[in-house]
Amino acid sequence: MSQPQSPDRFNEDKASYTVRGSGAPDLDQGVEAIRTTLKTLPTRPGVYRMHDARGDVLYVGKARALKNRVANYTQVDRLPRRLQRMVAQTRSMTIVTTNSEAEALLLEAQLIKRYRPPYNVLLRDDKSFPFILLREDHAFPRVQKHRGARKAQGRYYGPFASAGSVTRTINALQKLFLLRSCTDSFFANRSRPCLLYQIKRCSAPCVDRIDPDGYAELVRDAQDFLGGKSTAVQKKLGTAMQAASDAMDFEQAAVIRDRLKALTFIQGSQAINAEGLGDADIFALAAKGGAMCIQAFFIRGGQNWGHRSFFPVHTAEVAEDEVLASFMAQFYEEVPPPKLVLTDRAPAECDLIAQALTERIGSKVRIEVPQRGDRTRLIKQAQRNAVEALDRRLAETTSQGKVLDDMVEAFGLEGIPDRIEIYDNSHIQGAHALGAMVVAGPEGFRKNAYRKFNMKDPVISNDDFAMMRDMFERRFGRAQREDPDRDSGEWPDLVLIDGGKGQLSAARTMLEEMGIEDVTMIGFAKGPHHGRDGREVFHLMDGREVTFPINHPVLFYLQRLRDEAHRFAIGAHRAKRSKAITVSSLDEVPGIGPARKKALLMHFGTARAVRDAALEDLARAPGVSTAVAQQVYDYFHG
Repeated sequence: MSQPQSPDRFNEDKASYTVRGSGAPDLDQGVEAIRTTLKTLPTRPGVYRMHDARGDVLYVGKARALKNRVANYTQVDRLPRRLQRMVAQTRSMTIVTTNSEAEALLLEAQLIKRYRPPYNVLLRDDKSFPFILLREDHAFPRVQKHRGARKAQGRYYGPFASAGSVTRTINALQKLFLLRSCTDSFFANRSRPCLLYQIKRCSAPCVDRIDPDGYAELVRDAQDFLGGKSTAVQKKLGTAMQAASDAMDFEQAAVIRDRLKALTFIQGSQAINAEGLGDADIFALAAKGGAMCIQAFFIRGGQNWGHRSFFPVHTAEVAEDEVLASFMAQFYEEVPPPKLVLTDRAPAECDLIAQALTERIGSKVRIEVPQRGDRTRLIKQAQRNAVEALDRRLAETTSQGKVLDDMVEAFGLEGIPDRIEIYDNSHIQGAHALGAMVVAGPEGFRKNAYRKFNMKDPVISNDDFAMMRDMFERRFGRAQREDPDRDSGEWPDLVLIDGGKGQLSAARTMLEEMGIEDVTMIGFAKGPHHGRDGREVFHLMDGREVTFPINHPVLFYLQRLRDEAHRFAIGAHRAKRSKAITVSSLDEVPGIGPARKKALLMHFGTARAVRDAALEDLARAPGVSTAVAQQVYDYFHG
């Protein structure tokens, strides 16, 4: 059997095939498409995908014996209504064979995260989990926060429940172990200690205030602490403080005392006591009112690294143990599992999940349901948190529903909008201009649907109306090409535009030119006192203007949508501007590589001087031939 992370674990191009059909949704046609697929199915393990008439993925499932599992879908009377609806929409299937059922489980989770099918239980979480990275590619290792692919050389500690948990831990590590957090370039260019040294959060290895051996000892202590050996670190610091005190070095003793205080604070701030547990994840599930919540605690080295509530979707008519199993498979698709997972109930196919996770990390993973002892206390605490989080969620949903009902009545909408798009743009006198689209729905913001629109035409970059027209032309032009029938749910039910009548008119004209006249739009403008009194004016497409009292919940909700669009647009603009600062106009000259670019900059000083230089001056630069000088001159002077 190939290893889970090896490139030949499964090859979809080689191991998959598709049987296609056509026609509108119909139960008989769906069963017939499945039966057609059955004729060619093997009995070996694998993953199957069900597609609708457009080829979109409806469902991803795995099986120990593909032929036996898929055959169950032809026995329609035995299926729950949810799966009957799925079969009625099915028109084709894609089959991927694997070497084992455990491999099939891993592939199933991977494909669910990729396609997000409407009939699978989905883990809705747009952000990757943060880790602490203790880098090892430098003589003086740096401690930093890390998200995404783990490519950098070093030790990774996590996952942490939130970026705030990482920040607090890094701050504690700085106080406790005096490790540097600055970038390598900042480190290399220091001639005197920075502020962190002055406030006793860094040992200043950049200016030799500590030797490599002393710093390496600090790094080992940090590794011990993050690895769960905090008691040993505490004992070592206590011994060092006593030795400094006996030697009458009271200043050093005070420094060590402050480090011990930091360690004691960390130990006392743990929300739960998980000492002796080592590395473990704890999951508890709560269900109420048709919704489910899974509470997760992350324990590493016997320390609580935070907790997070998850609210999986598409859970109707799905058993709780199956929801937990699907959640765990998707959760560990991104996060490396610990060697121990504690749950408040056994997930469906518990042994298979444990086997798949074992294959993923190459060491034994145990899934346990504690029945007695201290671990049951941890489970009960997770259960209590899950129930409380679900109650808060349901209360927020009820309150949100009331706000949306009031908004529908105030604006005369046809119903509660499932998809709201909010548009804004950002630039500084036309420089680095871009537009932004933020998406929200009844369940909150959908950050994976946010979009940026770079304005490449300098003519429109200083014209807010032209930028709005360009955004709408690109966004809705693509929607018309890719989803003319509006079946995907990606067309907005309501569009909010940050601007008054002018912005609304520009957007409306653009859509009318494209033949789109049924998208409801509202312009969002400051009130008569420029918004200083909290009032806003909403311009409707029929010419009406709507205002709300200052403390009205609908006004707060719409302002929150507008503020999120502002935040996203300004953040994207700052990132674009920062990137542009590091880009030279020489980067775009064809035939100019890093060496020649450096030679020209060293000779002339700035890219502007290169642009203004005469042809003869360019040819005199070291490493620049006559032909290259002519090429550079022609690029800037036409």
